Amino acid sequence: MTIRETLATRISLNDIHEIISRLQPESGGKQEIYELLFDEDETVSYQAAWALSHFSAKDNEWLYDKQDQLINKAINEHHAGKRRIILQMLYRQPFATPPRVDFLDYCLEKMISKSELPAVQSSCIKLAYEMCRQIPELLGELKSILEMMEPEHLTPATRSARNHVFKAMRSGKSLQKLK
Repeated sequence: MTIRETLATRISLNDIHEIISRLQPESGGKQEIYELLFDEDETVSYQAAWALSHFSAKDNEWLYDKQDQLINKAINEHHAGKRRIILQMLYRQPFATPPRVDFLDYCLEKMISKSELPAVQSSCIKLAYEMCRQIPELLGELKSILEMMEPEHLTPATRSARNHVFKAMRSGKSLQKLK
């Protein structure tokens, strides 16, 4: 069964781990899964995103040079679940300074959108922080936006992301290094 055929069926996390474990660096399997992220079949595309999100830290480095394509996919994605996964994949990557302005604007808009999934809002809060962290003017703007978000009106996930960003702002560290 091909990777596409496997991703077109109902699969579990164990199936994802098995697919990833079978990938050989020289086989082009990573590229095949990546290309399936853009497949017209929503199930295949979603499950390809799910598989990519389970790459190890080392395998995830392979996606770094595809960051612009992933950002474009996230910005234009209509499937909320797939958008959430792509944003999580992007969160695992380093960002250039200065950041892509359209993506920063996207994250700032989505983190306060009441119509967005809490997981997308939370991811956008964290991504916005990582992009703004090295630029004091942007960090100040982000802090102002976060202060305007009233905690009692936020979901637990969004409130938690907001609190983690405030904690990271005090230390000046990346959220990934804050633990």
